[in-house]
Amino acid sequence: MLSHTNQSTNKEHRRQFGWIEKTIGGISEAIERAVFTEEHAHKTGWLQKLDPRAKLGMFLVTVLAASLSHSLFMLLAFYLVLLLVARGSQVPFDFFVRRVWLGIPFFAGIVILPAIFLVPNGPRLFDLSLGTWHLGPTYASILNGLIFIARVGVSVSLAVLLILTTAWADILKSLQVLRVPQVFTLLLSMTYRYIFLFLHTANGMFEARKSRTVGRLSGNEQRKWISASMGVLMNRSFRMSNDVYAAMMARGFTGTIHTHQDYRMSTDDWMALSLATGLALIIFFVGGYIL
Repeated sequence: MLSHTNQSTNKEHRRQFGWIEKTIGGISEAIERAVFTEEHAHKTGWLQKLDPRAKLGMFLVTVLAASLSHSLFMLLAFYLVLLLVARGSQVPFDFFVRRVWLGIPFFAGIVILPAIFLVPNGPRLFDLSLGTWHLGPTYASILNGLIFIARVGVSVSLAVLLILTTAWADILKSLQVLRVPQVFTLLLSMTYRYIFLFLHTANGMFEARKSRTVGRLSGNEQRKWISASMGVLMNRSFRMSNDVYAAMMARGFTGTIHTHQDYRMSTDDWMALSLATGLALIIFFVGGYIL
């Protein structure tokens, strides 16, 4: 009887801290993923050796070409090239593919699925009648859906490659070279830094909560603690933002992003940018004649 009571107490204790442990695990995983991403930017791969400005230019021209392409074959061929580039840049294959394609089929499918079944642009492959509604895909609608998903996949893959192989500070400084408004780059920089500070603060609060709780709390008490924690986090974030801004102004910050690297476009950088531009032109023009 006593052992049964102890088992029930242990189960209730684990159930009580289950959501705290999951929250701590999720926060820690987000931090580790960001640190893991920064590690790739310091490897000696193909893209890591290029000037950040060249990589940003390559990203812009290829994303534009992929977005305007109407050829499924060219988009798939371009994605194979991206896999080769990711391999040469020492990006783990499974990590790269999983990070891109886990969410794309769901979100892109939700967007394009109604157009496949509801917009007739040719003879339907089958017709499903639901009252006044007639549902059924056509060959053209399926092809357009696949092209849309391929565009999204290629564009996201390009963005992931840029982020994985380039330090965040270098990306921001490259944006300044393109005359992006200074306030925009400043907001991006501060948002990126505040995410980590916010995650560390939340992680510390949850761990302190877990280490100081020895009994079982009621649902009402847990809800009160959650609402109070949200208020504390909000208050800390506002106070931290004021402190950081005051410290930056005291040290002479003018809004310009500085890095330890001196940017100099080499012959390899210009060649890589030229190859990316040529590939983008092939995808755009040749794709008009190939499905």
